[in-house]
Amino acid sequence: MEARAQARFVRIAPRKARAVVDLIRRKNVDEALSILRYTPNRAAGLVAKVVKSAAANAENNLELNRAGLYIDRIFVDEGPTFKRVQPRARGRRYLIRKRTSHITVIVKERKEV
Repeated sequence: MEARAQARFVRIAPRKARAVVDLIRRKNVDEALSILRYTPNRAAGLVAKVVKSAAANAENNLELNRAGLYIDRIFVDEGPTFKRVQPRARGRRYLIRKRTSHITVIVKERKEV
């Protein structure tokens, strides 16, 4: 049984979010949230919100035990890019790309051995 949560069109570059996501892959949910709490990065708060949502989905919808939950898969995909133009000298323009991300978290319950 697996529960998932997804945040789409998040206004952060995927490259910045992936650096945070790599810290918590395959960790317990509570351990991952404590790591994110002390990570000095704007993406940490956004990723933590999605992890909490996936854990809540597992508890409420699938009736899984939160103590046994771990992050099975977590990944950041690239969303659409907003394009803005900044004027430059001699009538030229500079294209500013405001990137977005889709953050997906899939949690599972650990098998007791």
